[in-house]
Amino acid sequence: MKTEPHDHTRGVEVELEIVRLGAQGDGVAEGAGAPVFVPYTLAGERVRAVIDDGRVRLVQVVEAAPERVAAVCRHFGTCGGCAMQHMAPSAYAAWKRGLIVDALAQRGISAEVKDAIIVGPASRRRAVLSAVATRGGAVLGFHAARGDTVVDVIECPMLEPRIVAALPGLRPLLARLPRWEGEARVSVVAVEGGLDVDVAGAVGKAGIGAQESVQIAKVASDIGDLLRLGLDGTAVYQRARPLLRMGAAAVEPPAGAFLQASSAAERAMAELVCAALPKRARTGADLFCGVGAFTFPLAERVAVTAVDNGRQALDALAAAARSTQGLKPIRTLNRDLFREPLSRKELEGFDMVVFDPPRAGAASQAAMLAKSKVPVVVAVSCNPATMARDIRTLIDGGYTLGPVTPIDQFHWSAHVEAVAVLRR
Repeated sequence: MKTEPHDHTRGVEVELEIVRLGAQGDGVAEGAGAPVFVPYTLAGERVRAVIDDGRVRLVQVVEAAPERVAAVCRHFGTCGGCAMQHMAPSAYAAWKRGLIVDALAQRGISAEVKDAIIVGPASRRRAVLSAVATRGGAVLGFHAARGDTVVDVIECPMLEPRIVAALPGLRPLLARLPRWEGEARVSVVAVEGGLDVDVAGAVGKAGIGAQESVQIAKVASDIGDLLRLGLDGTAVYQRARPLLRMGAAAVEPPAGAFLQASSAAERAMAELVCAALPKRARTGADLFCGVGAFTFPLAERVAVTAVDNGRQALDALAAAARSTQGLKPIRTLNRDLFREPLSRKELEGFDMVVFDPPRAGAASQAAMLAKSKVPVVVAVSCNPATMARDIRTLIDGGYTLGPVTPIDQFHWSAHVEAVAVLRR
């Protein structure tokens, strides 16, 4: 891998022995009184690093671990999107599973943790990139690994190839936007038949005039795969509806809506959720449902109550439900489950509840579920620590934890999803 040159003026160079990997993927060495976290290293390696005001920079791998492999991307080590391209696949899969095992163990939970389902490269259908306007044009990519600058991305082995292919066309489009200051966020979603793009933060308070919209739409029309272009959620160009398949339904997600990063991972999670349904189940609840990744597969089997705080997401879910044949009834409920979780009484009658909260977890809702009589609860999470906390609450409330399945849809990163099944 590429390493920065040695510079004595920037700190003290030391030689370190990496004893293990941390939860964020950095190698951990035993320092004087405190652990030292060294990026892009592996357990068992001897390395030289510079420590400067608490920041650690790898200089050289003196003795490499057998698990070390060559990175596949030219931006690795500079771009902050990936942390683990230097790790062999088998060791990487074991490390991802270990993140779940360790998080549960910290809560005193012993569980059957399955081997991780590895989705792999070229699978990310959704990317949120950063863009900055410069005199030379628009810089479009991801934040640097150790800083706030934006790395202009030429390639990305994690993204679906059609997203990478569109990047050269998006740069001149971004450069045409007026009154652009600071950093913009560019959301790109690979949908059926093309791409759905929304740019947030690149338009001033005055907005976009009619003539400017025409000019932007003309540039957008030259990007062959672009189906819709939005500016801060308002479409300025659209040649087709951007649709995503979820179960039997075709959903048109609102601009910037939360989506699982990979369609393959979403299908794997939905299969695990549906497999947990009791044999004679008739009703289920999908909490933090988004646009319906689990709602629609469940609704092929049982009536579903879909609950979320996002009004636009629920509207998209309801519209897709109305146009899809063969589903059991779907009821939507607009509710902030952090402030007002479903009560024990409201949970009565559900044969199964699935919850898939943001990284903060669902502490309040887990507490209510722990007091309920719901036969089966499925916890889906992108944060092992808060998942373990919520599972601990359910176990203390009388649930028995079944299998936990890690799902790696954020390949080469320190993030991991998991699906856990609990039964009364």
